[in-house]
Amino acid sequence: MASVDAAQVLTPDGWRGPARVHVDGGRITTVEPVAAVSTDRLLVPGFVDLQVNGIDDVDVTSADGADWERLDRLLLAQGVTTWCPTLVTMPLARYARPLERIAAAMGRPGGGRPTIAGAHLEGPFLGAAAGAHPKDLIVPLDLQWLRDLPPHIALVTLGAEQPLAAEAVELLVAAGRLVSIGHTQATEAEFDGAVAAGARLTTHLFNAMTGVHHRSPGVATFAMTNPAVSASIIADGVHVHPRVLSLAFAALGPERSVLVTDAVAWRSGRVGDIGMELRDGAPRLPDGTLAGSALTMDHAVRTCVAAGIDADVALRAASTNPARLLGLDDRGTIEPGRRADLVALSSALEIEQVWVA
Repeated sequence: MASVDAAQVLTPDGWRGPARVHVDGGRITTVEPVAAVSTDRLLVPGFVDLQVNGIDDVDVTSADGADWERLDRLLLAQGVTTWCPTLVTMPLARYARPLERIAAAMGRPGGGRPTIAGAHLEGPFLGAAAGAHPKDLIVPLDLQWLRDLPPHIALVTLGAEQPLAAEAVELLVAAGRLVSIGHTQATEAEFDGAVAAGARLTTHLFNAMTGVHHRSPGVATFAMTNPAVSASIIADGVHVHPRVLSLAFAALGPERSVLVTDAVAWRSGRVGDIGMELRDGAPRLPDGTLAGSALTMDHAVRTCVAAGIDADVALRAASTNPARLLGLDDRGTIEPGRRADLVALSSALEIEQVWVA
């Protein structure tokens, strides 16, 4: 049995501390109040990132061999203990090989690395807001292709305006996959129809979608006001202005807010087949279109807190909420019986130490 002391521990009931978290066999056994500890650190659940296209110089689409070990280290350095490698829009026939490599990475023996919860397909069945995705490669929904997907696809982003969107959502949900609405200019009826069919997330709120207008509300408005759907947010201070970030968290509430990095291999100059460069704080296409981020999850949390969002709310958006959406009921909170995926933070919310199970 091992134990971890912290001045404050983020539990489902809020901050507790000073406290000692006992761990046995990779699981939390007790969260015990103590009189004092010799540290001022905070202990929070391991972060869960639903959208990682790559990091630094490693692109998920082409990652192989030692690339996965490098991704493991880069993820742990930012507190991420569970994640979804994300593949962007490409020809349908091109998905097979990257998905095989992701499956191989998931099957590596040993522990001490972030868990790959499954792949995230961000495309090619998107809507009218392509963003950085190649418009010519966005295609109509192919229900048979979706039926034939391998079991390690955890999350699919699609456009709610696709004619077969409701059928596709139902099919994917029946197979145990999380469905997100994104890269879309869907109408209110189309958006609500996809949510009624089982979609439970909206991909990178405000980005690559219609927005908020008092007489002509768009997808961002529909997402914030539909209590049945959560929304992911890229909190790098570039994709979403801090005041709008604060607005989104206020509208979504603490249960429906989800932080993602949407990180890309910005140093390599590519995400999938898309060329880009880092300019003005984010990767961009030559025409200035945002193409993912260079964000880390711990930075996203600090950006939220700087915008006036309570630290516990931001930290749950980086851990508890995405774990719940993926159906991972063995992690995402610090309480007895859960996996000991833990992150120690300084009082300034900087990473001090990370444990996986």
